[in-house]
Amino acid sequence: MPQLLGPFANTFSRVVLGAIIAGPLIIVAALVGFQWSPAATGQGDALEQPIPFSHKHHVGEMGLDCRYCHATVETTAFAGMPSTHVCMTCHSQLFTDVPMLAPVRASLAQDKPLVWNRVNVLPDYVYFDHSIHIAKGVGCAECHGPVHDMPLMRQAEPLSMGWCLSCHRDPGPHLRAQAAITDTTFVAHNAPTKARALVRAYHIDSAHLTDCSVCHR
Repeated sequence: MPQLLGPFANTFSRVVLGAIIAGPLIIVAALVGFQWSPAATGQGDALEQPIPFSHKHHVGEMGLDCRYCHATVETTAFAGMPSTHVCMTCHSQLFTDVPMLAPVRASLAQDKPLVWNRVNVLPDYVYFDHSIHIAKGVGCAECHGPVHDMPLMRQAEPLSMGWCLSCHRDPGPHLRAQAAITDTTFVAHNAPTKARALVRAYHIDSAHLTDCSVCHR
């Protein structure tokens, strides 16, 4: 009787069986990896803006305070974006004919606001309040990174749920004194003793910071 299966039949069957078992696991691992990758989170992305505003120049070189342009960051959920009049406070006197600033001049002449593209965008189902983070000692750079070194504003962090929770579970190492809130060169790496002292000083109830209702309302 002729042999129906060759000498490599067992090896082939093992390879096929292994592929059937491992294939879905590899696909799931790839999807999870992509979800955390910058391609999915947008980390590192710099969006096109009506003018190529340089934080490196304005903040890093000129020392402009974040609150000059983001005027409502201490009082409302939204930090605010600079209006045309804020830009023209300086640029009615400086670089008045630079082509790069033509959209600002047109905005003033036509009485139409500049439309800035938000670089750090959270899903609609996430509630984020800038004012409470500022009030509790979370500096701008904790979320926005070293903006003083950004020629174009980019998303510095993944802004994922896991990333937010890592801070909410242990906020102490990320806190700073109010005098350093807008200092983007300041890096908070608080030792445990100092971290606990800052949590107490800011009256932070860390036991409930991971409650769903804190961010999902």
